[in-house]
Amino acid sequence: MNHVTVGDKAPSFALIDQNGDKVKLSNFKGQRVILYFYPAAMTPGCTKQACDFTDNLNTFKVSGYVIVGISPDPPEKLRQFTELESIGFTLLSDPTKETMSAYGAFGEKKLYGKTVTGVIRSTFVINEKGVIEHAFRNVKATGHVAKMMRELALASSQ
Repeated sequence: MNHVTVGDKAPSFALIDQNGDKVKLSNFKGQRVILYFYPAAMTPGCTKQACDFTDNLNTFKVSGYVIVGISPDPPEKLRQFTELESIGFTLLSDPTKETMSAYGAFGEKKLYGKTVTGVIRSTFVINEKGVIEHAFRNVKATGHVAKMMRELALASSQ
């Protein structure tokens, strides 16, 4: 499994968003990006995490960050998720899990004591030059956004 680390150039991608539009990492050149990978839209943990990002969206924006979430869900499900939960940022569909694999966010993980293959909940902070500044791997859905904000020295807007 690939493991991008701090200091690596972020792997490029071109994926479809919740509106059916193609989004590339290069679209965000010159911006700081928080790229997070999650297993499935409309599940309790993933909903909590997405809502935590949405609740703090203004703090991230004011601090110069763009948030992008990636899951294997189809664009239609992502659109439903954004509408249902009022998600205020871009969600991308990675059905082949190619992008997830490039970031080391798909592979073997422990789930209820068993080793399974799946999405490894992970978040990467990418700087304006496309270089990974932070890598948070195998994170918990609950509390991750607050912990990450502390790490990035951002004050919560809640």
